[in-house]
Amino acid sequence: MDEFEIKLFENQQIRRKWDAELEDYYYSIVDVIGILTESNNPNRYWAD
Repeated sequence: MDEFEIKLFENQQIRRKWDAELEDYYYSIVDVIGILTESNNPNRYWAD
């Protein structure tokens, strides 16, 4: 079963999901963009 987790980076949340088959994590790119750019709307930043 895949598990979803919330991790903190500099007190901000980043969603991640464990892939047991590949034994690796997948991170939400929108969450990472929001942290790195300090954007108020990272979904729009990603779309642009």
